[in-house]
Amino acid sequence: MKPTDLVGASPEATFTITFDGRRLDALPGQSIAAVLWSAGILAWRTTRGGGRPRGAFCGIGQCYDCLATVNGRPNRRACLVTARPGDTVTTQEGNGHAGFDD
Repeated sequence: MKPTDLVGASPEATFTITFDGRRLDALPGQSIAAVLWSAGILAWRTTRGGGRPRGAFCGIGQCYDCLATVNGRPNRRACLVTARPGDTVTTQEGNGHAGFDD
């Protein structure tokens, strides 16, 4: 028995987003971080000082560890951004402004 069966939930149909070119299934209402977690992806940015991997830490938008580039916009908190059909999410490296003039 699945958890959705236990509570009588009937989620809407899944849709697709991409992460670094990989197609991922998402459910309506899921955050980008939840979609990535459910696909086994735990890190989606690197630190600007040392390139260390980061993903979600607090899950409530306070720590900024979960920053990702979503649809070309850097510095989006993946734990707060609701996934939408066709979203393109890419790993954010450093400060998220590679290729931009400061």
